[in-house]
Parts: sequence; structure tokens; C-alpha cells
Amino acid sequence: MSNIPTPHITANKEDFAETVLMPGDPLRAKFIAETFLENAVMVNNVRGVNGHTGTYKGKRVSVMASGMGMPSMGIYSHELFNFYDVKNIIRIGSAGAVGKDVKVRDIVLGAGACTNSNYANQYDLPGFFAPIASFELIKKAEEAAKAMGITPHIGNIYSSDTFYDASLPLGKWRNMGVLAVEMEAAALYMEAAGSGKNALCICTISDDPFTGEGCTAEERQTTFTQMMEIALEIA
Repeated sequence: MSNIPTPHITANKEDFAETVLMPGDPLRAKFIAETFLENAVMVNNVRGVNGHTGTYKGKRVSVMASGMGMPSMGIYSHELFNFYDVKNIIRIGSAGAVGKDVKVRDIVLGAGACTNSNYANQYDLPGFFAPIASFELIKKAEEAAKAMGITPHIGNIYSSDTFYDASLPLGKWRNMGVLAVEMEAAALYMEAAGSGKNALCICTISDDPFTGEGCTAEERQTTFTQMMEIALEIA
């Protein structure tokens, strides 16, 4: 019995490209499809999580939202990796600055994703799993960024299950060299590892929790184009 369509994706198996860009925001996915892709076609819109496939510089590329948080990212990345034969998922999202040298609008490549989530418990491993990105994708993204005149920060990020965290742990993560905080990468990296596929999280810093500086929702949706172009270049 086929797993397609899934409970969350109604696309046909061939509707997705080998590489899918995944912003959290469905409106950012729509913006990318309309701004950067040629002949883009909507292939999914279950629960408003729209997915599009088109071409970028002759390459077939898909973009679909992941929603917010690791449970949502886990659903969509699992289905794409395991049922739609997607080989690469590149998260392109916003993140909060944690590292002292990380500023609003900087680009961060998440080499690894620390987390407070119990997402890895499902694998019943005899220890703690360290979620990491695909080195090949990191290398390509760094090269693409530098070709654009951008020097990205590369290192650990922190994937949190809680946006409003009563324990206020970010100072402790800063002391451990973590660069940024977001809410999806750890689950994406675990799904990629379990599926034998590739993943990378490219983030634009949208706010600084330490200073209160931040971007508006509209700015997050339409002006974080550098990370979009980096992801498209390596798709």
C-alpha cells in the first residue's frame, strides 16, 4: 500500500525535486516561489502549508513550509525524506542571536544543533545523539555565501522546544559557544540521519534577545533574501 498521499501532503511522488527548501513560514515559501522560481506550480496546500516546485537557473527546486517547532518539522521532513524520495532539505529560517559576535541580519550555518527536546528518544539509542548537518551542504553553502560577499557564522545552534522559556537559558548556551537559537533544526538533522539523507539549517538572525533589537514579521518574510539565494545556489 502506498504512503502517498500522506496525511499532510497531497502531492504526487514526482511533484517534489530532490532538494526542498523549508522555511517555517508558509508566506515565506510563497514569496520564494513567486520571487525566485520559474514556472512554479503549487503541489501542496494541506492546512495552508503550501509547497511549490519550479526551476532556478535551470535546476528543479521545491520549496515548502515546515511550520513552527520540531514536531511540525519532524512530520514534513520525515514524509519528504521517506515517502517522496527527497535527498536534501535545507531549512531557511529566522533565529535569535546567542553568540556575542552574532548580529541581527547575520547569516548562520548550523553545523550542529544542541537541543532541549526529547525528539531523539524515539530512536531508543544507548546514549545521547548529536544532531549535525551534512558537511557537503555546509561546504557548498559557505562557498556560495563567500561568492556573494558574505562571511557566514558556522557552528552550533540551539533548537528549543520553548519560545517563551521560563528558565532563561540563553546565557548558558552562549558560554558554550552556541551561535543562535531557533526551533526546528535538531529534528530535521535527526530525520536526515535516520533516513540516510542530507540536511542543513541556514538562518538569518532576526532578533537579539540580549539587546531587544529585532525585525518585523514582514521583514522576516520578504527581506531575508541572502539566505534564500545561498540555499537556491546549492540546491
